[in-house]
Amino acid sequence: QVQLVESGGGLVQVGGSLRLSCAASGRTFSRYNMGWFRQAPGKEREFVAAFHWNGQNTVYVESVKGRFTISRDNAKNTVYLQMDSLKPEDTAVYYCAFLSSWYPPVGNSWGQGTQVTVSS
Repeated sequence: QVQLVESGGGLVQVGGSLRLSCAASGRTFSRYNMGWFRQAPGKEREFVAAFHWNGQNTVYVESVKGRFTISRDNAKNTVYLQMDSLKPEDTAVYYCAFLSSWYPPVGNSWGQGTQVTVSS
């Protein structure tokens, strides 16, 4: 059974940092592209970042480039999202997912999400 469990969200002030984690199980983690998505209130879910299973390629939505860093630890079946210089517009529920497509990034088997709130 595929399971994804996100953690690390919370309330942070503008300019602060958070590190999200996503523990995965039920699939051979090292052979899957992994991604982070987010959904703000009243908006559709959007792609944030992805890490290719080859361990080298990453891709980010333009709005987070230079501020967010995705990483993965295959030994721990975990993908991370380091978020720095946070802005109010980063407020959203963040989800990780196994990707069924690299480009465009399409997620499946979603976790329950973790809330990130950036206060000004």
